Amino acid sequence: MRKNSVKNTRINQEVMKELSNLIRTELKDPRINPLMTSIVACEVAPDLKSAKIYVSVLGSEQEKADTLKGLKSAAGVIRGKLAHSINLRNTPELTFIMDSSIEYGVNMASMIDKITKKEDDSE
Repeated sequence: MRKNSVKNTRINQEVMKELSNLIRTELKDPRINPLMTSIVACEVAPDLKSAKIYVSVLGSEQEKADTLKGLKSAAGVIRGKLAHSINLRNTPELTFIMDSSIEYGVNMASMIDKITKKEDDSE
């Protein structure tokens, strides 16, 4: 199975959907705020042995670090629950990676809004 095959794309989407659902409903770790944690992307290896999970957290740097630490410590539990919800030959080892693309997009949008507001005020 190639990395960009249709099957691998479907597996990535299904794993991402299930992980989002598990984080929102199943995890009880106080370090993880389910309302401020988003799964941005998921890359499951073609052999289904490993998966990189890109996570975005809205909040301070400390909240981001705590959430990532909580997700890493709960990776085994999450993997077990994922094995029950998705029927795959192998359940991948999960590696959580912090992704700041949502925060970057919000900052860029606010900067654009400020510039357009200044231009409107000067006219």
